Amino acid sequence: MTTTTDRIQPDQTGDVSNRVRIFDTTLRDGEQSPGCSMNLDEKLRVADALEEMGVDIIEAGFPIASNGDFDAVSAIAKRITKSTVAGLARANRKDIDRAWEALRHAARPRIHTFISTSPLHMKFKLQMEPDAVHERLIDAIAYARNLCDDVEWSPEDGTRTEHDFLCRCVESAIKAGATTINVPDTVGYTVPEEFAALISMLMNRVPNIDKAVISVHCHNDLGLAVANSLAAVRVGARQVECTVNGIGERAGNAAMEEIVMALKVRQDVLPFHTGIASEYITQTSHLVSTITGFQVQPNKAIVGANAFAHESGIHQDGMLKHAGTYEIMTPESVGLHKSTLVMGKHSGRHAFRSKLKEMGYELGENELEDAFHRFKDLADKKKDVYDEDIVALVDDQMLHANDRVRFVSLQVIAGSKGPQSAELELAVDGETKTTRATGSGPVDATFNAIKLLFPHSARLQLYQVHAVTEGTDAQAQVTVRLEEDGKTVNGQGADTDTLVASARAYIHALNKLLVKREKSALSAMSA
Repeated sequence: MTTTTDRIQPDQTGDVSNRVRIFDTTLRDGEQSPGCSMNLDEKLRVADALEEMGVDIIEAGFPIASNGDFDAVSAIAKRITKSTVAGLARANRKDIDRAWEALRHAARPRIHTFISTSPLHMKFKLQMEPDAVHERLIDAIAYARNLCDDVEWSPEDGTRTEHDFLCRCVESAIKAGATTINVPDTVGYTVPEEFAALISMLMNRVPNIDKAVISVHCHNDLGLAVANSLAAVRVGARQVECTVNGIGERAGNAAMEEIVMALKVRQDVLPFHTGIASEYITQTSHLVSTITGFQVQPNKAIVGANAFAHESGIHQDGMLKHAGTYEIMTPESVGLHKSTLVMGKHSGRHAFRSKLKEMGYELGENELEDAFHRFKDLADKKKDVYDEDIVALVDDQMLHANDRVRFVSLQVIAGSKGPQSAELELAVDGETKTTRATGSGPVDATFNAIKLLFPHSARLQLYQVHAVTEGTDAQAQVTVRLEEDGKTVNGQGADTDTLVASARAYIHALNKLLVKREKSALSAMSA
């Protein structure tokens, strides 16, 4: 049996006892948020970002859930070399086989299997007796361990499980071969003192607990996910399961950026460390926000737009005298830059390339040329070009790289007298098409024009506009959510013209639906 010390990489001093591993489940639990679906290319971009920032374990998906999830886990498993790649599976052999099939080519694969253990879940969800649940988990873990050396087990609804039964299950899980025991607060019910006591109880009562890494997975229904996770770390948990921006089902999960920075900033009371390069936090946060369409609230800790903003005169005075008066961490420590007004219409390619590299973007020559031309167009429209503008511009370009339907031009007539109309030009599979449509407003007219040029039955579920920076010349970042035959996709677009951004976002969502249509057709043919 592999020991805890064997699996955790020591720090520079050789110490392993205070190393906390970050298990990121943005691509699995995070993607389960309503309206938060990602396509394969988007998942690969997020996985690359997570690996680059030093995430220990990337939970890539739930392979049995759909062919799309299987393909994503398989592609990530083949691509990622430094991080462990995990796939989720229920406690049955069919799920585990499917997970292993997706993971088998990973440099560091992990099967993560689970079953509910609380009286409420066993009675109403599983309709199984405790002894049957106990036998099921033993069989599942032993079966998974024969396929993969790294097996994690979770007792779903662990914080509402009877202690005696939980101890019995954890002990048996470790005996069967589980190398990580994850204790989930599945419904966000517990509080820090109670959760710490639960973890301490397991460490004191389970005789073989030293043979596994103790992990925690906290949901945020009461706003306590981060606090509960940190409380567990203080008493012995050495893996935290979390998501970028705290996204996830219902109220979400423990926010990865908050866990990492709390451990980094409060070394006096939390003498633990992670392997995360925190300088990538802001970039990764923005990437996930852009792809999912879930905007980060301005007052969100660490990554919110106001996290390092000071408007109060008293605060500003203190900051001018010493930044430490009102900032407990530096903006640079999470990837923000003090100088944001350094690019303009006179900037050249070399300066633009250097700026992109400073912000974490490495583009090929063709991509760089396209981005530079869009930057120059933007600089002609805006007096000041901020870092956030460049991020929105590059992300928008990357999102639309493989679109079948492409935006060409838009002319809109709007105002109080009406009728509002839109003249739109699109390139559909390389063929240019033009039309004119009216609507109850300029956005409605624009979307009606898209439907005329590319007929479809998708229904608009969400239309959301977000200003990238301040000022009347700010770029608009628009999110559009479309639904067709039960399939939901998000599209994003950015431009200084809100209507152009809206058209780009709708067209992006439409292109993602086309990909889903093609995959569904291929699945039907193979069946």
